[in-house]
Amino acid sequence: MPSRLANKWVVITGASSGFGAAAARAFGTEGAKVILGARRVDRLKGVAVETKEAGAPEAQFHTLDVSSTQSVEEFTKWTRTFTDRVDVLINNAGGAKGLDKVAEAKDEDWEFMMETNVLGVLRVTRAFLPLIVNNPGASILNIGSIAGRTAYEGGAAYCAAKAGELQITKALRLELCGTGVRVCTIDPGFAETEFSIVRFKGDVEKAKKVYEGLEALTAEDIAETLVWVASRAPHVCIDELVIKPTDQAAIHKVHRRGTATK
Repeated sequence: MPSRLANKWVVITGASSGFGAAAARAFGTEGAKVILGARRVDRLKGVAVETKEAGAPEAQFHTLDVSSTQSVEEFTKWTRTFTDRVDVLINNAGGAKGLDKVAEAKDEDWEFMMETNVLGVLRVTRAFLPLIVNNPGASILNIGSIAGRTAYEGGAAYCAAKAGELQITKALRLELCGTGVRVCTIDPGFAETEFSIVRFKGDVEKAKKVYEGLEALTAEDIAETLVWVASRAPHVCIDELVIKPTDQAAIHKVHRRGTATK
């Protein structure tokens, strides 16, 4: 059976690494045509090559900074040179900076998290809606986090940002009801990517400790989930999907082999 995603146009933000890069390869395997955006164009080029090798008929890439309205508009205009319709939009660009309590946190970290996780989702979605809204069966897939559902110490701004993403998704679902467009949030728990390296500003050892003793989700696990959600029949919408590693029962309940249970 041919994939429902064959020859569909898929736009992925934050596609230079992690979930975004894995999603590009996964959708490429399904025979989708993939448009990739991120700030690190050198990394994007390699992902585009891997996506083509996976089976994508097309894998195009362009610089994209979701914290800039001008960059988003330029990216959308460039996308229109390839297609006048988008079948799947994956709002993946985002991330965390710092793990400071409110009393010690820095403005620049807060601003990064709000600009990318909240305003970035709004900017990109607004820009691409004209290519999506007249396309019943299309999907907008927003990458959230269990942090948007449960707060934790040192995560005030990130939890707030991902709670914002969740509410944006719910509002869009209401606004687009009747168009045939699906709007979904995919909310992972512990997933080992560059996320913690970015959060701890390049401290690899500190980042590794986050996943110590547990089997975390991988970028490929999330990519496989995104493909599954996007490939449901057009009348099926997976509104909200929470996905955690088996070793994680909740944000504060994690089984770590060889260490005390946290």
